Amino acid sequence: MKNEARIDKWLWAARIFKTRTIAAAACKKGQVSMKGAQLKPSRVIHEGDIIDVRKPPVTYSFRVLQPIEKRVGAKLIPEVLENVTAPDQYELLEMSKISGFIGRAKGLGRPTKKDRRDLDSFTGDVPEFFGDFDFDFDTDDDDADDDGEE
Repeated sequence: MKNEARIDKWLWAARIFKTRTIAAAACKKGQVSMKGAQLKPSRVIHEGDIIDVRKPPVTYSFRVLQPIEKRVGAKLIPEVLENVTAPDQYELLEMSKISGFIGRAKGLGRPTKKDRRDLDSFTGDVPEFFGDFDFDFDTDDDDADDDGEE
């Protein structure tokens, strides 16, 4: 078994990206780096390298255990890579899931109907302007007491 592989093939084979084309595009966009340097899709990686993959809002880090170029089953992934992502990145992911709209990129336009429904479910059901609010005033009793005193 050879001890090197192209980064785009490895990202696909290790199931980090769904297709090799998407993996290569991520490399071209600068979303894949090693030691702070952006990687081209043809870059050769070796065993022990730590690869950073930025999938907003999180930057995942993986240690290469086996540089493979052929896709393997999901059960074999622990033999291919080790996830060394910092815990604070997962906290950032949780916060973005909870908030829902913080990571919305500029230029995406108005929120969709699904986005609006997600926001409504996050904020809870807000009643219409006092439409469902029960003031619990006893106007009949107050009027009777006022009439009797005057």
